[in-house]
Amino acid sequence: MPLPLNPTLRHRLQEAGRPLFGGWVCSGSPVMAEVMAGSGLDWILIDMEHAPNGLESVLSQLHAVSGYPVTAVVRVPSADPVIIKQVLDLGAQTILVPMVSTEEQARSVAAAAQYPPHGIRGVGSALARSARWNRVPDYLENAAEHVSVFVQVETGEGVENARAIAAVDGIDGVFVGPSDLAASLGFLGRQGHPEVVAAVGRAFADVTAAGKPVGVNAFDPQAAAGYAEAGAAFLLVGADVALTARASEALAARFIPQPGAGEDDGVSGATASY
Repeated sequence: MPLPLNPTLRHRLQEAGRPLFGGWVCSGSPVMAEVMAGSGLDWILIDMEHAPNGLESVLSQLHAVSGYPVTAVVRVPSADPVIIKQVLDLGAQTILVPMVSTEEQARSVAAAAQYPPHGIRGVGSALARSARWNRVPDYLENAAEHVSVFVQVETGEGVENARAIAAVDGIDGVFVGPSDLAASLGFLGRQGHPEVVAAVGRAFADVTAAGKPVGVNAFDPQAAAGYAEAGAAFLLVGADVALTARASEALAARFIPQPGAGEDDGVSGATASY
């Protein structure tokens, strides 16, 4: 029976007419992935770089979110072409590749996601979920339509090369990572530093000038709103683990007496802080 595939993030961005807002799934849990998928967010990012995810858990999460009107993106741990091939064969239609800082690296990523003659992706669609075991008509011939590739610029070098990276054929957009960018520029943990914000702005301008959509990670609501106004087409504005951590801390602070609460500890105005 012929089966259709869902739109990629590239297609969603082309049709949206507004910024798309998404959330990380970093827990490795298909339950949390499904909770996030049903939230009303436009897209979710299943993370393999900084989360306890392997191929099997990513597959479980792709299964869990498949029944919801949300676009799933998988961030692979590196630009390794073997990993890219395996994740695409799992049925991930949109991938995000971290730490791309040069045009040459971007070309290698694009090649890893495409079949010959345009790339080096190994052919295994008859055995894989990507083509639904040959139930997607003409998958091999139309694979480029079923896959979209985004790369992450998160170093000073990457910002300098952002326009060239974005212009590579087969790269559908660029996602800016302020956390690693801040570290690269000497401002570890200070994503809001003016020099970091300015570097993000330069990347935005150069990627847009290359005709590609640009995205950014911004958990702070004010920063997210500012980046959306500055031209971000897609944003990550929260994560399953961070949302759970902050909400559970708020519950504890509300219901559990804190040590020293109501006692004179010699520190005027001291309060519990999270």
